[in-house]
Amino acid sequence: MSPKLADAQVSRAGVAVAGVAIGDGHPIRVIAGPCSVEGMEQFRETAIAVKDGGAVLLRGGAFKPRSSPYSFQGLGEQGLEIMRAVADELEMGVVTEAMSAEEVLLVRRYADMVQIGARNMDNRALLEVAADSGLPILLKRGITATVDEVLAAAEIILARGNDQVVICERGSRTFEPSTRNSLDIAAVPEIKLRCDLPVVVDPSHGTGRRDLVAPVALAGIAAGADGVIVEVHPDPEAARSDGSQSLEASSFPAFMGRVQAMALAVGRSV
Repeated sequence: MSPKLADAQVSRAGVAVAGVAIGDGHPIRVIAGPCSVEGMEQFRETAIAVKDGGAVLLRGGAFKPRSSPYSFQGLGEQGLEIMRAVADELEMGVVTEAMSAEEVLLVRRYADMVQIGARNMDNRALLEVAADSGLPILLKRGITATVDEVLAAAEIILARGNDQVVICERGSRTFEPSTRNSLDIAAVPEIKLRCDLPVVVDPSHGTGRRDLVAPVALAGIAAGADGVIVEVHPDPEAARSDGSQSLEASSFPAFMGRVQAMALAVGRSV
């Protein structure tokens, strides 16, 4: 274990995002919202549904790192403005991704937590600018990264004096074709054994399948995850990105019921 991670293990009190504490024995936190912000009506409808269901933070994409240049790339600053307006109305915090140093500065004006996506986990310049922003950071493990490598990425942030880091296990690219990625359940306790950074799981990207989101989320909680981040949409079939892995807003309360039951089974709360 590196010196900074060792220091974090003995001194942390959880990561605070808009008044919501993650990790360090706090309740399991659920972060939810659409993959992409498509407009005010869509985001607001989703946000109301997930808040009513028990989510404590909103997620949404304004900048989308899509593989195809012809896919929806996000609304940019307009998307950030929509998220901030809805979050303020509902008194919730916003988690959203920045893909460049310039975007970090923009995201800082609107969001409460900046996400470093799986494609950028090893982008040192981006990690340093994000660390210097003063925002809490949701660091996603890269699609081919080892546990050592994601901890090294976290170390870059910690070394800049920002200890508000949450690691997200979101699945690795493997040879298995039935899922988009293979979410590494064993990585959850492994990371928590090696440092005291909070860990959340992303079963939406971790499977790419709506029907697998709930069972994989429950497995992550059973393994010790401090939270779950999921994609939710009012009409997944019409979503402009990742509809196949998004829960329907109407089914979110049932999902939360299962999450609460699993949390209780492992001696946690939501």
